[in-house]
Amino acid sequence: MFISRSRHLRPATTVALATVVALTTLTACSSSSPGVTTLDTSADVTLTWWTGQADQAQTILEGLADEFEAAHPNVTIKVSSGAPSTEDLLQKMSASFAGGTYPDISYAFGAWASELAHSGRTLDITEKVVDPDVRWDEFSGAARETARPTGEATIGFPAVVDNISLIYNTTVFDAADVAYPTEDWTWEDFRTAAKALTDPATNTYGYGYSVSGSEETTWQFWPHLWQNGGEILSEDETTAAFNSAAGVEALTFLQRMAVDDASVYLDQTDTKFTQLFASDRIAMITSGPWALYDMGVAGTSYGVVQLPGTDGDHTTVSGPDLWVLFDHKDANREHWAYEFTKWLTDSAQDVRWNVAYGNLPLRASEIDSPEFIAQAEAMPGLDVMAANGANATRSRPTVSGYVNLSEAMGTAISRVLQGQGDPQSALDEAADKATAALAD
Repeated sequence: MFISRSRHLRPATTVALATVVALTTLTACSSSSPGVTTLDTSADVTLTWWTGQADQAQTILEGLADEFEAAHPNVTIKVSSGAPSTEDLLQKMSASFAGGTYPDISYAFGAWASELAHSGRTLDITEKVVDPDVRWDEFSGAARETARPTGEATIGFPAVVDNISLIYNTTVFDAADVAYPTEDWTWEDFRTAAKALTDPATNTYGYGYSVSGSEETTWQFWPHLWQNGGEILSEDETTAAFNSAAGVEALTFLQRMAVDDASVYLDQTDTKFTQLFASDRIAMITSGPWALYDMGVAGTSYGVVQLPGTDGDHTTVSGPDLWVLFDHKDANREHWAYEFTKWLTDSAQDVRWNVAYGNLPLRASEIDSPEFIAQAEAMPGLDVMAANGANATRSRPTVSGYVNLSEAMGTAISRVLQGQGDPQSALDEAADKATAALAD
């Protein structure tokens, strides 16, 4: 089982983020023993790599590490998952900062990027990734932003990328005699179709949306906000900004679908709407590549297009994760940690890692590769989701207060969609809570 398909920020992260702040404050002067200061690329070097993976994913990465070692006999890579689960990695890293036993490279959820950048332990590879040979611009905008969380230091390479697209159930569409979505759909087209596809007699809904109040609830809202010209935070990231006119307009749109049209299945569980879609009870969901496997297992007839747009803007939301590089004050370890990670994320290796495993490719250049074409044939719609990476131009904030911001926002969305409040008041209340969390 792949343990790092991290499209959501998990609640357990709250404790781990707090741990990072505390430990990096207490151990600001602590680090591993200084290593060599003059680079010798032929010297023996040992790197520690925490992958955050298990089972097949871990096996693939171990094989790639072996291959790199064979090509560079002076380099030894000690590979492990790093922790019992990906969620535990941050706390493990936090504890290792105190004793200087942190790894050279570690998998990290994108939500952790800002905290890690402020730990004083990460490498800044900004000057290296401008090298044309790195082809940094082949990564999505969201992935590049996440790897540079403070807007200054680049702390690693993208590891896993995703985005959400519109998935539609062709069986439900055909039964209702409604035309399939196109890549030119607006949100009004979407709303009209959802209403036409809803049938109370058969308990069939046009759209499914989470109202659990989790990050699933929140991150589905961000494309609506961004496409309307809104922002999650102020420019200095100290104040919530989602209660703007753009935010109210976005939430009002969803409210009208859910309350006025009654065309939205409001899921309290985060998972049931996908199951109902697979069993032909929901016509449309907005989800990512992880859902395609479930559709294949269920034998669901479906199609995929990019999200509907606003004035031609089809911005989506993405949850990129990272390979973060750490500084041990050793020129040789720094050099080879960078060289290995650059090699790992090159298209030639990524088609044997992310693509082979069924994830989206890291780079736009991989979409035309034979490996990805074959994977997209096995998982229809994966190619559309990969192309949709071009619309993943915005990233969710990685500030430490995002956990509480997400909870406040999720609660506001859930209440409004269930007819328990008006958009402006709900967003104002959420913004007050979020701003207070950002100040902590």
